Amino acid sequence: MTRINGPLVEMTGLRGAAMDDVVELGAGRLPGEIVALDGADATVQAYEYTGGLAPGAPGGTVGRPLSAPLGPHLLGGVFDGLLRRLSTADVWLDPARRRAAGPGGGTADERPAEYWPVRRPRPYAERLDADVPLHTGQRVIDLLFPVPRGGTVAVPGGFGTGKTMLLQQIAKWCDADVIVYVGCGERGNEMADVLAELAELDDPRTGGRLADRTVVIANTSNMPMMAREAGVYSGVTVAEYFRDRGKDAVVIADSTSRWAEALREFASRGGELPGEEGYPAALPSALAAFYERAGRVRTLDGAEGSVTIIGAVSPPGGDMTEPVTAYTERFVRARWSLDKDLAYSRHYPAVSWSNSFARDTAALARRHAAAGDPGWEGRRTRMASLLAEAERLAVLAELVGTSTLPGHERMVLLAGDLLREGVLQQSALSPVDASCTAERGAALVEAVLAVVDRCQELVGGGVPATAIEEQDFSPIVRAREEAPSVADVAARREAMLRRLGDLS
Repeated sequence: MTRINGPLVEMTGLRGAAMDDVVELGAGRLPGEIVALDGADATVQAYEYTGGLAPGAPGGTVGRPLSAPLGPHLLGGVFDGLLRRLSTADVWLDPARRRAAGPGGGTADERPAEYWPVRRPRPYAERLDADVPLHTGQRVIDLLFPVPRGGTVAVPGGFGTGKTMLLQQIAKWCDADVIVYVGCGERGNEMADVLAELAELDDPRTGGRLADRTVVIANTSNMPMMAREAGVYSGVTVAEYFRDRGKDAVVIADSTSRWAEALREFASRGGELPGEEGYPAALPSALAAFYERAGRVRTLDGAEGSVTIIGAVSPPGGDMTEPVTAYTERFVRARWSLDKDLAYSRHYPAVSWSNSFARDTAALARRHAAAGDPGWEGRRTRMASLLAEAERLAVLAELVGTSTLPGHERMVLLAGDLLREGVLQQSALSPVDASCTAERGAALVEAVLAVVDRCQELVGGGVPATAIEEQDFSPIVRAREEAPSVADVAARREAMLRRLGDLS
């Protein structure tokens, strides 16, 4: 070693080395990766703290790129960005150098089945259409901004808007076979909460623990920056491994902004010319390469599997025009924008229905229709239309007063309130409302729309809008928490319609 600058190490005399090869640095054999090569001179990024290393210390290549040890042993485990188990810190570079198993350990299921370079996508036979819905259990997503298996999603939101809570709920309740949760530069207490809750949750699909089908890659904010950079690649490689075994895997990266910041810091130390806001010029390419690894495929063995990528974005100061947010939106098929005003008003999930989008709704609507729910697209379209119109009228009502609006417009405002409070809002702490099935979500929407239609009929028949607005709509609003079945929701709907009928 000739020079050390934080995680950046310059070496000479590395004969036979190749780009991306893993090297071992110093007597402690700290792992690093070759990022620049000029003959026998190499620039290495270290994945651990380099304190104690000094020029002249030994180092050498292991002869292969950064690779992940893949196998069934990953399920239920907690690992760092290099897929070293945090509880045991097993040697990761070479299966021949794994530590001897203790009493009762070392079974075949605990050993890696194979090693795979994390920056190289795993092959498949054929890419399939992304038209099979991934049910998340969060109504605002499943009803308005759905994601297919194999889709890509960005979740931008400022501090305090509930990104981590939303991603944790998706990890708990979505109907994927395997969850890969990549904590990339987030606070340690948040990761501790994730691990504690996963350990306590029962899996409704298997009857076991939810943690048993989850892989957690924990790179907190106090871990080395280049371990955070490698963590997202390790996570998507793990997901591809299970995809190749016919599973539907979901990668949750929280957050890609911290990953981009690691890229920026390393590029600065390496003397690269900075791009916009100091990020490296290759940032768009790195983001595109990451999200491109999502997809629903036919594997080489003829099975079907998928990798869905959901990446949180943490724009500084909530600036949605900053580079990471802007570039990410180029490469994803859906965006769930989190709104600070909704979050501060205790509306969870704080997904903005005016600033979010989903580009695969047409394909998913056809799949829902084929599965026996031809009304899915109509419900979604009408919900979106009512929410947009209610938002427009709310601005007008603030200027001229609600009482000056025509009756049918006041019923649109009522519809917006009922949809927001009775459908889109959820309670992550409620045993009934934390997750919602597709059938129950459809019943809640149809109940609200039926009530709204009846209110519009009454206004059209001469009933004063004030008389309708004074009615108690709480049975419909509280149905999301108090009506656990479709039949219970339908009963509340009929009771509300009968009560409104008394006004005519």
